[in-house]
Amino acid sequence: MLIKTEGLGGRTFATRAEANLALFEYIDGFYNSRRIQEKLGWLSPIEFEEKCYADQVTAERANLKPRKPALTS
Repeated sequence: MLIKTEGLGGRTFATRAEANLALFEYIDGFYNSRRIQEKLGWLSPIEFEEKCYADQVTAERANLKPRKPALTS
């Protein structure tokens, strides 16, 4: 099991609550947010989200066209 070997690495815990806390910290702190994922183009969820926002800003800037002054006669 990946979480058992990668996340907890043979540690022993005095209580079940201590083990649960260590597991939660691993899953929430590393596994879900920083671990690279193939479906996200080998980016972590945080990197993927930052890239999406940056791409969105770039696209919005490209769509903004400077206004031409109105011609007066």
